[in-house]
Amino acid sequence: MIEINGRNVHETMIADAEDLANELSSHILRNLAPNSEKVLRPFSSAEAAELLGVSTANLRKLHHDGKIPEVTGGTTGRKLYTAQELIEIREALAKQARNPLAYLPGRREGEQMQVICAITFKGGSGKSTSTVHLAQRFALKGYRVLVIDMDPQASLSTLMGLRPEIDLYERGTIYDVLRYDEGRIGMEQVIRPTHFPSLDLCPGGLILSEYETETPTALRHGDPEPFYTRLRSALSTVDHRYDLVFVDCPPQLGFLTLTAMTAATSLVVPVIPNMIDVASLAQFMTMASSALTQIANAGGEFDYDFMRYLLCRYEPTDGPQTQVSAFLRNIFPGRVMTSPFLKSTAIADAGLTSDTIYEIDRAQVNRATLNRALESINLVSAELERELHKAWGRAA
Repeated sequence: MIEINGRNVHETMIADAEDLANELSSHILRNLAPNSEKVLRPFSSAEAAELLGVSTANLRKLHHDGKIPEVTGGTTGRKLYTAQELIEIREALAKQARNPLAYLPGRREGEQMQVICAITFKGGSGKSTSTVHLAQRFALKGYRVLVIDMDPQASLSTLMGLRPEIDLYERGTIYDVLRYDEGRIGMEQVIRPTHFPSLDLCPGGLILSEYETETPTALRHGDPEPFYTRLRSALSTVDHRYDLVFVDCPPQLGFLTLTAMTAATSLVVPVIPNMIDVASLAQFMTMASSALTQIANAGGEFDYDFMRYLLCRYEPTDGPQTQVSAFLRNIFPGRVMTSPFLKSTAIADAGLTSDTIYEIDRAQVNRATLNRALESINLVSAELERELHKAWGRAA
């Protein structure tokens, strides 16, 4: 038997797992102390104007004329806006506007809550990072947003300020909404507000792995509510609270992903434009389409408004990536999003402390690098917003 430092491989794995878990906990506690909270950075006048959909000159005039609330942050001649102040300004502008939708774009009566499911077959695609930045961007744009973390790794929950290893060890995740025993509770009981106004979280955690093993047993026993209706029925209880729901799935095609896909109204498939990831995508789509066919034959119902492939971690100067991107656009005409998520050191650096680019101090990041990352997120979200409006039947 092979030994490492006097222990066999199995014993070494156990010890390594414990050591790594302890070090990760220490790292999380150092960067997010038990009594601390994540903080959303304030926004400059230029950023505020862009989020509100007005020019900076018009924003200054609105302040001068007293048509919008004053802000408390910044120095003389340089205003800084909190997310809550942006909401108050939106509401003031909507009252004065001929078209309130320009400032309060959330869904209206008769429009369906949109549930966008992010799916992939390969880890490291940027799925969770893309999802959390899109959710935050839509919340800042005036939508009421819920994010559901269906991944046992709970990377998205960590990015949103939770410590799954500590805060969610036993209770409080989406698993409690989906489980098959008497411990099942309502969606309202696990939804948590975040430091972003208008953005709530239904967290994930390692306990979600139990759902993958319990579902086959439930299927054999003929549970009255099959897995493919459980998330959809849970979401129906909070339909009145949100315009938009993002679901972050694990990088595999299991019951968690299928449960999310059958609750979704639309799909976004992140993919890194290289041939290894494209080959993985081909396998995933083949397996997913087959699984959905079986669910449909069993009585499951789903009808997607759209499906889009999102290029992630894209480097415009990388020749092979450019070629693979063109390859995908040729195969899937009109279904690959025009705007990619750029690979960015600003996003990577923020991730070291489990932050997003809306939370890091602008002074700590190269301005040009941060602006490129923000522009990339803005372009992707604007394209996705147009798809949402089409689904709601709004004029372009």
